[in-house]
Amino acid sequence: MIANPEPGLSGLAIREFFRNPLAVGSAFPASRYLVAHMLAPVDWSRVRCIVEYGPGTGIFTRALLARLPAQARLLAIDTSAAFIDHLRGQTDDQRLIAVTGSADHVLGIMADHGLERADCILSGLPFSTLVPVRAARLMDRSCHALAPDGRFLAYQMRRVVGPLLARRFARVTTGFEWRNIPPCHLYWASEPARI
Repeated sequence: MIANPEPGLSGLAIREFFRNPLAVGSAFPASRYLVAHMLAPVDWSRVRCIVEYGPGTGIFTRALLARLPAQARLLAIDTSAAFIDHLRGQTDDQRLIAVTGSADHVLGIMADHGLERADCILSGLPFSTLVPVRAARLMDRSCHALAPDGRFLAYQMRRVVGPLLARRFARVTTGFEWRNIPPCHLYWASEPARI
């Protein structure tokens, strides 16, 4: 059974999904199975800076904060002010920087907060709804935002992001998680190119 980890969050997710279905990946929060599967391959003790694209209701955000070292920073970027307000109201964890904005501006947002390079970027953005030129540009900017040994993680309902990653990362590993509504394709990419 897939349970919503926090009652009431699905209402916020559904409301924001119907407000902007092309920007919100799903009307349902991620399952604990998806979170565990997606985050398992990363050595979190080595992460000092992670960027989360599209944190939504904060299911992954909370899991990331639980795994990150005390001195790490988590930059969460979402176009929905409602999601960002929700995140800010959820925690007073000083490691979290929650920003209303577009992942397209990741480099500027990182610079505004004194963050040079990310060890990891986690994306729940629905690449299948992005115009191809915008998706490619976002991936290029993500490569520039990552440290040389950085990783890009993505969970997607469709496989659109796969070819984008294959052109920009030396290594891409894939997986699938059935225990989520809807089921998701998982991607772990490393060794980013500087395009």
